[in-house]
Amino acid sequence: MSSSLRFEVVGEAFKKKAIEVPSPKERPSDFFAKYVFTRKKMQEYLPSDVFEKMCDVIDNGATLDLKTADIVADGMKRWAMGLGVTHCTHWFQPLTEGTAEKHDAFVEHDHQGGMIEVFSGKQLVQQEPDASSFPNGGIRSTFEARGYSAWDPASPVFVIGDTLMIPTIFIAYTGEALDYKAPLKKSLHALNKAATDVCHYFYPDVKKVITNLGWEQEYFLVDEGLYAARPDLLMTGRTLMGHDSAKSQQMDDHYFGSIPGRVAEFMKDLEIQALELGIPCKTRHNEAAPNQFELAPIYEEMNLAIDHNMLLMSLMTRIARKHGFRCLLHEKPFAGINGSGKHNNWSLATDTGILLHAPGKTPTDNLRFITFIVETLMAVHRHNGLLKASIMSATNAHRLGGYEAPPNIISSFLGQQLSDLLDHLENSTEEELTNVGGKHSIQLDIPQIPELLIDNTDRNRTSPFAFIGNRFEFRAVGAQANSAAAMIALNAAVAEALTNFKQRVDMLIANGTDKTKAILQVIREDIKTCKPIRFDGNGYSKEWQEEAERRGLDTERSCPLIFDRYLDERSVNMFEQTNVFKRYEIEARNEIKWETYTKKVQIEARIFGDMCMNHIIPVATRYQSTLIDNVHKIQAIFPTDVAQQLNEQNIDLIKRISEHTKFIAENTDRMIENRKVANRIDDIRERAIAYHDTVAPMIEDIRYHVDKLELIVDDEMWPLPKYRELLFIR
Repeated sequence: MSSSLRFEVVGEAFKKKAIEVPSPKERPSDFFAKYVFTRKKMQEYLPSDVFEKMCDVIDNGATLDLKTADIVADGMKRWAMGLGVTHCTHWFQPLTEGTAEKHDAFVEHDHQGGMIEVFSGKQLVQQEPDASSFPNGGIRSTFEARGYSAWDPASPVFVIGDTLMIPTIFIAYTGEALDYKAPLKKSLHALNKAATDVCHYFYPDVKKVITNLGWEQEYFLVDEGLYAARPDLLMTGRTLMGHDSAKSQQMDDHYFGSIPGRVAEFMKDLEIQALELGIPCKTRHNEAAPNQFELAPIYEEMNLAIDHNMLLMSLMTRIARKHGFRCLLHEKPFAGINGSGKHNNWSLATDTGILLHAPGKTPTDNLRFITFIVETLMAVHRHNGLLKASIMSATNAHRLGGYEAPPNIISSFLGQQLSDLLDHLENSTEEELTNVGGKHSIQLDIPQIPELLIDNTDRNRTSPFAFIGNRFEFRAVGAQANSAAAMIALNAAVAEALTNFKQRVDMLIANGTDKTKAILQVIREDIKTCKPIRFDGNGYSKEWQEEAERRGLDTERSCPLIFDRYLDERSVNMFEQTNVFKRYEIEARNEIKWETYTKKVQIEARIFGDMCMNHIIPVATRYQSTLIDNVHKIQAIFPTDVAQQLNEQNIDLIKRISEHTKFIAENTDRMIENRKVANRIDDIRERAIAYHDTVAPMIEDIRYHVDKLELIVDDEMWPLPKYRELLFIR
């Protein structure tokens, strides 16, 4: 397809879109959560006593009885039908990285030959979607199809189109979680309990600890017509071949640059619809790579934040098409330029304040701050391999470890000031650290930690887990991932660390040690223990790779082998003790991870092989034939010595095309054979390893020769849109 024809395709695709971007006269605060059954709407549509019960359910986890559920469902139905709603669905997050829904109409027989609109408490609270076709890791057989979805009142229902969307958990008939939300809520409960118990050392009136999350969603946009002309983008979400563009991101002119007009219209449309669904969009900007952008919201309670991120990714995909784009959420859709992540900003807050906030004016605040920082570091140190496994996937593996994203070794950056503080605590004597008064106040013999520490903490972009003032930023999560996977592991790990901390402090207190001295003693022990996880230098350097090994950190690079960290006894014990997973649930989820990895590489290999044999080699051969024909014509016209001189370049090109096509054809056959061998392996883990070791590398090897052909073959003949066309929105 010629360049001019490719652009005609894009233009026609764009013209066909009926773009009607809303231009609201109201302020965003006027239409925020317009399609969400908020507390304000609950108060309007529910009796006061039922409203109070619902607040207790949402805030304190009280049990929702069926009688109350019936009244709530009726209020929801009246509100939703006022918006033109005719259906409802339980909206859940199966182990597919996406969401799922099954729509049911608000209709029942009225037993008089007609129908009535009905929505009961039972329909609200529980449904029974078929569980047999969702990934379950062997927990359920195909003939054991029953599964249940159950309403999560902590995440408000919302309306999309004509459907009432009810956020739910999804479990098997036998009780095992088949989704991300159920274990996430368990991990949040475990962390709340452990953190609240530790808070009582400092603030006895704290009632609960809330885990907050702020995600930063990166994504690419490409013209829909060009997308449709790329089988690899269409089927895998990334370009499996394509030579880099002469101009890409080397000028750094796209980053924070002026947003292209078409993109700005898309962003405006997206933000309006997101705000109407209660997603508090805050920031938008151009990212580092061409056609790459970012959207970030105001922080929210983690369970709700993850629901909102999953909803937003669905909105982005749908709204992009309305504007003549396709939204790419793959972590590495284009080689040679930055990929996309989803930085997860994790923080803890009580009903009275932020636990990770830079310390203030009192010794108690300082000690609280240090305690929660150190115990978070303990969690990351103890489970650094597991945290890496929680963000690893066949797609994110392309991004991690490059000079654009966090390295695939988990470490934590604290900044000079905080690092100096912990070093001082570690090396000080007990007498230097404490001066206990009559009311057991504490005096740290160090310079007062500045209130502006939040501004004095640098942002090390090579650190996977960096402290940035009042939160830790887990930067290694992939753009298309469900953040719950990483947050489940982190929450459970921190809950374990805090529980262990409290057990040791209580033991010292029981043996007669003053509370403040006991806390400081355990903190100092933990500062020494977790020191290997602290690294403020360049995470990309070869020296760090070697140093990390010496420190005992997990440096494994193979995706299937990294998944093994879930099955370490240390990981299993942590998940069981925090009541997040049972051992067999972890084993089942790992089977899903290995199977998903295999399928993704398998699909890529099949598409890549088809493109090589059906697109690239035929076109390269056709161009080679044109060159050969030209050689013969020159020989027929010119004297031999002149013809030989004139044909030197053509002959060189003919030889190079032959070398590249020969390599592509031979190695594509080898790749297919390697795939067949891997497919015959029964053990799912070993099959994933075989795909990683013998199939995936061949795609990259063959790609080199395809990309070289792209530079040789006539542009008018090349069958695929090139990077220079894909990466610059016009």
